[in-house]
Amino acid sequence: MNVIAVHTYYQGLYNRVWVSGDLRQMLWCALLLDGECVLASDENWKCTYHSGYSACGKFGYDTAFAECYDSSSPEDRFYETAFDDGDWEFAKINTTGGWNLIPQASRQIAVYPVRPDLCKATERGLFLSFSTEAVGRLVVKAHGRNGDEVILRFGEEFAADGSVRYEMRCNCRYEEKWILSGGDDLLHSFDYKAFRYAELIFPQSVEIDDVWMEVRHYPYEKRYEYKTDNENLRKVLDLCENTVKLGTQEHYIDCPTREKGAYLGDMMVSGRAQAILTGDTTLLKQVAENFARSSFICPGLMAVSGCAYMQEIADYSLEFPALIAWIYSVDGDLDFLRRAEPWATGVYEHFRKFERPDGLLENVTDKWNLVDWPANLRDGYDFPLTNPIREGLHNVINALWYGLKLAMGEIYEILGKSADLGAKRTKSAFIEAFYRPETGLFADSALSNHSAVHSQIFPLLFGIGCEDEALKGRLVECIASKKLTSMGVYMAYFALAALKNAGEGALCETLATDEGAWLNMLAEGATVTFEAWGKEQKWNTSVFHPWAVAPLIVFSDEIRPY
Repeated sequence: MNVIAVHTYYQGLYNRVWVSGDLRQMLWCALLLDGECVLASDENWKCTYHSGYSACGKFGYDTAFAECYDSSSPEDRFYETAFDDGDWEFAKINTTGGWNLIPQASRQIAVYPVRPDLCKATERGLFLSFSTEAVGRLVVKAHGRNGDEVILRFGEEFAADGSVRYEMRCNCRYEEKWILSGGDDLLHSFDYKAFRYAELIFPQSVEIDDVWMEVRHYPYEKRYEYKTDNENLRKVLDLCENTVKLGTQEHYIDCPTREKGAYLGDMMVSGRAQAILTGDTTLLKQVAENFARSSFICPGLMAVSGCAYMQEIADYSLEFPALIAWIYSVDGDLDFLRRAEPWATGVYEHFRKFERPDGLLENVTDKWNLVDWPANLRDGYDFPLTNPIREGLHNVINALWYGLKLAMGEIYEILGKSADLGAKRTKSAFIEAFYRPETGLFADSALSNHSAVHSQIFPLLFGIGCEDEALKGRLVECIASKKLTSMGVYMAYFALAALKNAGEGALCETLATDEGAWLNMLAEGATVTFEAWGKEQKWNTSVFHPWAVAPLIVFSDEIRPY
């Protein structure tokens, strides 16, 4: 006898995780064997509400509900073949959902058990430690008296008293509850979280029979090996690789704790890195297409996809055509490039609405102008980055606009299309507006003489003014002297890519192994990369943030960095 049992969950919150808050919940599935549909959801299926789960708080930015599970609920073990569903009702067909199914090119998530490195009894219960932070859920087998409560706390680090820091710095309170039935109980938390340590608090009447972490991530088969004799660089690369392996889920998320959001800008880094490590662009192309589908909201694309949360970031959208060109440079998939070209063109046409006659963008007010994050790592960038943005010209958005035109030109050339997007005009106007002869550097805005390191990175990356070897040298020296720690880990990717393109591979290695950069994360106990260079650089630093894996891209000898 076989049973097909599905536990669906409609969260109902507007956040960066789900398409939710619209009351269009349903189950729609089919089972195919050897290409033949042998079972599909219909009105013969039976269903009921699972009464075992209740909420006991929320995580992050309304990202998830903390779970309280009661093993004495009638629906416990509903998935077993002997379960009696005689009093369940038959399902009804939902004709108002408005959904369409699209074949999934990417693979299913890999799920597997990982045992704790340390499982130690304490005065209050049990302490668990794993060799690395990972994404998943805790599975526990236990028995005790009916009504006994087990408190579960999860964390990425320790509190001052040595206990698990479950009120985490990233604004998640990882405390949940499990109520025992009096028999042999099994806890399967529904939602995933990221943690390295766990603490179970329970009365003496409770006995834990077994416990492990059910880890989940996108299937990972490493195909690329990095060659280096630099011991510190090897440590950095290993840290970044572990982050990509464990952090990549059904898509590329910014962090698996606070937001769980598929951010376009994060994908620019972690997506490239995952494609290089695995030699497979399938997931990267699928996620890029997910973002392209947000063009029905705005042709300039959303900053986060597959969710109910509407956020737009100009920088990320301006980088999108370059990602499309990069993917083609890696796998040569001409069909994908043809399919993606209209998406990239849509982004170009959207921003062209803000273009002045001289080819520069002014007052891109419909999207947040980010420059870098967190805000305290913008090196004093002298332009008010309010949302909406203030009037005026500033450097980074216009450098990215020029870079977009270069990428569009590359895409059109490959596809045999001819179009003059005015890249030369934009480049000349950029130099005219932002270059300061008195300092020999580029300024942050048309009205400023301040030159943040960010204002030098993109001109070097895109070769703006670099026909002048002396200017090129000053841009390199500015980045070298300021170091990566003067910027965020997001901007560090572009800085290293710019230096790599400029032939400064040795300098890339020096900066990447600076004690204040990735080595500082390791010194602070990192097993995966942080959102910033150190835990205290941001008020709510996520200490599992895959957008900090730039070395995996830059130190690949076979693939261009941008």
